Amino acid sequence: MGSRVHRVVAAVIERDGKYLITQRRDEAVLPRLWEFPGGRVHDQEDDEAALRREVRERLGVDIVVEEKLTDREHEYESYDVHLSLYACHLPEGQEPRPLRVRDVRWVASSELGSFAFPPADQKTMDQLLLEEDA
Repeated sequence: MGSRVHRVVAAVIERDGKYLITQRRDEAVLPRLWEFPGGRVHDQEDDEAALRREVRERLGVDIVVEEKLTDREHEYESYDVHLSLYACHLPEGQEPRPLRVRDVRWVASSELGSFAFPPADQKTMDQLLLEEDA
């Protein structure tokens, strides 16, 4: 593993059979790739607080964090990522908008394969697609 480990959390939000994904901004690391909404966990912050903060900052909505779905580790060239994914839902009347992301989309699991995701997220996409097919 690399010298630096980034703790990252992401929200898997499903509504009416579609998942919420966001596109990274042009100036971001791994620009224009798609991902589940979320971001870095700060020191002294727990996963749930970080996830609520990141989604509010990026999409302007509050979320309800439910259970942890999975943990993923991925080694990039200069750092490693420890990604924790949580099932979440939006309270009634909340509609995400792109504040600190390039774009926001609701997509069916069958459409996820047509979007480019970072390597750490791709493993999760593959797992979700397998579970949908089961």
